[in-house]
Amino acid sequence: MTFPFAFLGSFGGAFEFIFTPQDSRFTGQNKVGGLDVVWDLAQKHIEISFFALAIAILLALPAGAVLGHYGKGELFAIGIGNSWRAIPELALIAFIVAFVGFGFINVSIALMVLGIPPILTNTFVGVRQVDRNTVEAARGMGMTAFGIITRIELPLAVPTIMSGVRTAAINIISTATIAPLAGVLTLGDFILSPNVYGDEGVIAGAILVATLAMTVELGLAAMQRAMTPKGLKLSRESPAA
Repeated sequence: MTFPFAFLGSFGGAFEFIFTPQDSRFTGQNKVGGLDVVWDLAQKHIEISFFALAIAILLALPAGAVLGHYGKGELFAIGIGNSWRAIPELALIAFIVAFVGFGFINVSIALMVLGIPPILTNTFVGVRQVDRNTVEAARGMGMTAFGIITRIELPLAVPTIMSGVRTAAINIISTATIAPLAGVLTLGDFILSPNVYGDEGVIAGAILVATLAMTVELGLAAMQRAMTPKGLKLSRESPAA
């Protein structure tokens, strides 16, 4: 049976690879591709990406919020964001594997490191951008530092913070593509094993990773809008006088 996208050449063959198991032309494996294989690798890709992102948020968001609230550690918060972005992803994973070892947790640590800088930096900047008069008014009403951070500063900083979370998520999802080099099979296995999956498999892997990244980006954008205080949304949407 001819696949509907056959006229697209290799690109169409990539879609056929995603949906239909087929014989490998390069190894002795009986079948490669198909939705079952795609789902298994996608599930692991999602698991390791979301685990790393969750840990990065748990570590970076509170640190950025506290530093931003007290106005201290600006060089640390901004500097770590700028310097850590320069770390080559492959070199970081190679370092983790060499000194910590293979496996899900170890690769998650490497991915988490890539997620921390944008979240830390954006949280610090977002909290510092909150009107200090609002903060002082809350303090004058007897609110504690914890109350001001959680009820005033973080809600008002949601757009900036979520921008950092979205950047971290894309960094982690894209870098998880090379996780198979450290013993964790993700969608990147299609891209890194052309001798097994062929050109169609490589293209299919790229399509799947891009689709996953875009889906997560849209989901986080919707979450950002839902979490943004109504008054803040209205002020941003209202035309300038």
